[in-house]
Amino acid sequence: MTTTRQDAWTHDEDLLLAEVVLRHIREGATQLAAFEEVGRKLSRTAAACGFRWNSHVRKQYKTGIEVAKKQRKELRTVPQQEEEPLKEPIAQEESKSPSVQSKNTIKDLISFLQQYEEAPSMQEVQQENRQLTGKIKELEEEVAKLQHEKESLINNLEVIEEDYHALIEIMDRARKMVILQEDERNRKVKFQMDKNGNLERVEK
Repeated sequence: MTTTRQDAWTHDEDLLLAEVVLRHIREGATQLAAFEEVGRKLSRTAAACGFRWNSHVRKQYKTGIEVAKKQRKELRTVPQQEEEPLKEPIAQEESKSPSVQSKNTIKDLISFLQQYEEAPSMQEVQQENRQLTGKIKELEEEVAKLQHEKESLINNLEVIEEDYHALIEIMDRARKMVILQEDERNRKVKFQMDKNGNLERVEK
């Protein structure tokens, strides 16, 4: 009896899942069959494999899926004359010379490899992921730098505002002192009558 695993998926298991699903898409098979095949290899249920593919792995292989679909379409439109040898009776196949069979097999293999080369390799996908990860790290550092500069500007603004309020307070005090001195001087002034009967200002 096969035990069902409940542990987390590893990177190698994700790679196997992607490889099998893309192969089934390319060959025109169903994804359910791919999930069942992966489940047998990893001792997981087909449902678990399907959930992992739809929730996580498929997003990383959008380009690979499109390429696999394109290859499947191209394989379906192979010229009829290339498909006819496959439809002949087994007796006729056995009657053919080994050289003819080898020629057809090699031709099919070369055609498959030429189409497979168009698909992005795993190294290319990993390199692209590393580049994107580095770009995200650079942007995060830039955001942190801008945040630090913002906090510094806010602190400088608070200092300027404090200096401004202090200056206003000093000017207000100076104005009040001038008014008080003027009032004091006015209180020291008195008037007296001169000999001609006119009032004149006399300092106390």
